[in-house]
Amino acid sequence: MRRLAILHRTYYNFRGMVRLGPHRLLLRPREGHAVRIESSRLETVPPAGIRWVRDAYDNSVAIASFETPTTQLRIVSELIVQHFDETPLDFVVADYAVNYPFVYEADTIAVLQPYLMAGTQTDQAGLQALQAWLAGFWQPGEPIQTYGLLERLCTGIHRTLPYQVREQPGVQTAAQTLARGIGSCRDFSTLFMEAARLLGLAARFVSGYLNAPSADGRSGASHAWAEVYLPGAGWKGFDPTIGELVGSKHIAVAVARLPEAVSPVTGSYFGPDGADLEVGVWVTSL
Repeated sequence: MRRLAILHRTYYNFRGMVRLGPHRLLLRPREGHAVRIESSRLETVPPAGIRWVRDAYDNSVAIASFETPTTQLRIVSELIVQHFDETPLDFVVADYAVNYPFVYEADTIAVLQPYLMAGTQTDQAGLQALQAWLAGFWQPGEPIQTYGLLERLCTGIHRTLPYQVREQPGVQTAAQTLARGIGSCRDFSTLFMEAARLLGLAARFVSGYLNAPSADGRSGASHAWAEVYLPGAGWKGFDPTIGELVGSKHIAVAVARLPEAVSPVTGSYFGPDGADLEVGVWVTSL
């Protein structure tokens, strides 16, 4: 078991005095068999009333309501989590799904349908480009295990597409990432997710944290990856940015059908246009 300390700071500096609308905060990790929250603290300046809710994906959401006008919004989340997923390869896929292709059982398809919809954000030309790219990883008739195909796709993205730190908001479509030949973690995760869906596999987007030292000596960062539903094993995470199966270095915060639904902080303000954003994330082993 690992104990990890997570510090996530978000600062908005406004051009003048503003009034803040309600803000939606996705900062608390998803608890389950592998992750337990030992302690947590959420602080805002100005002070906010916090109401905790579960959204349709069962993510833990803090709704922050403000009354005091301000020139700065500061959000600080501090957590200590216990992480038990030291053997991510220790899972068993149902017999009928071991080899690809397979078809999900009827009652499972009814639940997974939203995660099977491929190409919802891509035009026909982009979809054709994605299909042509995917054909380089598997051709119909080739014997392959389902996990082996997903691993091939995950490591293939990691090996062939350069990583780029991209501060701009938004996510590239799968077709845009292929055309540009470069992307961020959220872009690579979207590409992997769309490719899995084209293969007929249910996939969803995940945002969270990665416990890995960076080049500048800092430990940990906000991160994104994808999960695929494998019968018998459940939702299994694949991280195409580093080309690995998700394990004890990853702490999931939120999942969704589309990446736009899992921004860490969303909200509104009323006042002068413009704000400077500063975000810092640290994940440290204890």
